[in-house]
Amino acid sequence: MSHDTLTERRRAWRWIPSLYFAEGIPYVIVMTLSVIMYKRLGISNTDIALYTSWLYLPWVIKPLWSPFVDILKTKRFWIVTMQLVIGAAMASVALTLPGPDFFQWSLVFFWLIAFSSATHDIAADGFYMLAVDDSNQAWFVGIRSTFYRFAMIAGQGLLVMVAGQLETSTGDIPMAWAMTMGIAAALFLLFMVYHRFVLPRPATDVPTAEASASNLFSEFLKTFSTFFQKKGVTTIILFILFYRFSEAQLVKMASPFLLDEAAVGGLGLSTTEVGFVYGTVGIISLTLGGLLGGFLAAKQGLKFWLWPMVAAINLPNVVYLLLSTFLPESSLIVNIAVAVEQFGYGFGFTAFMLFMIYAAEGPHKTAHFAICTGFMALGMMIPGMISGWLQEMLGYQNFFIWILLATIPGFLVASLVDIDPEFGKAKTE
Repeated sequence: MSHDTLTERRRAWRWIPSLYFAEGIPYVIVMTLSVIMYKRLGISNTDIALYTSWLYLPWVIKPLWSPFVDILKTKRFWIVTMQLVIGAAMASVALTLPGPDFFQWSLVFFWLIAFSSATHDIAADGFYMLAVDDSNQAWFVGIRSTFYRFAMIAGQGLLVMVAGQLETSTGDIPMAWAMTMGIAAALFLLFMVYHRFVLPRPATDVPTAEASASNLFSEFLKTFSTFFQKKGVTTIILFILFYRFSEAQLVKMASPFLLDEAAVGGLGLSTTEVGFVYGTVGIISLTLGGLLGGFLAAKQGLKFWLWPMVAAINLPNVVYLLLSTFLPESSLIVNIAVAVEQFGYGFGFTAFMLFMIYAAEGPHKTAHFAICTGFMALGMMIPGMISGWLQEMLGYQNFFIWILLATIPGFLVASLVDIDPEFGKAKTE
């Protein structure tokens, strides 16, 4: 390994971990922490699921505005600016929570966080490819994902646990969550200041504004249209939309179920307990499932492991039906149940990610993968929107029976896809 490569690797350690930690925090706050927060603030499950699912929209349409991040300003500019906007929006959420119209106003600022976070994702991933050479890009892939996972632990674990402790110490739930969002805002403003000085300035990080708008639009349409000309594109889209049909509904109601009292069919856990079970036990199990899935797929390919992975992401949902039936008071049992479900999700999600990579193969694979992630977000958004209404209409136990029935589309779309048996296998010398 050359001296230059080692020098760049040491410099990259200064910003890659913090950048991808910062990439994960706003996503998990918008998608997970907001659900727990609104539940604790007395919002109905119907409204929680409907309005927080709409927050997926920026990630659905992210491919439509990603070219403009290339044209206008540098990736470095977008990263620092979006971190400032995200921090300011988090502070604004904190300021709205003690007020009478907190739900409407906080949603406005969560929307701002969501759009800014999606833009930050585009800029950060693009900057990574410009600021790190090819030999180091592969080396840092695992570092990126590890610190993104740490962000998941911090966002849906530590911050929720902090909110729970503040609820207990202050006796004021709105103020406790306002203080928690204030902590998140301060953290993000520190990220902005840090990255303002630490991010490198690669010579290739320049705006492409010299490209005419008409040429850019023409190229965008060409790239976009080639995705829909792929062989089997209908099956590809159906798989992406319905593989997670069951999970998209479960994920919105899992935390409310844990928080609701036994009188309405919930487990009655405290905010701190929910932060622990999902932010630590759940994330560790999710990561272990993902690592095992990646290891096995690399040995025998996606096609070989597709059906076990489809079963893994769907069948562990039965633990929620068991929890809603027996309503155990033991926190150990609850933690084990969530660990089983999250391990299965991590293992099964491997097939989904590999399939999107497989579907994106070709000369425009970066843009086509972005389109796949847009359909992925759409597949999470629409089922999630109705999940709260279904739960309140059916009750928790019947809702989890429905969740098991909702796994059927995932199995059906898996039976339709045709995958190269060699895809996903690690290449051997």
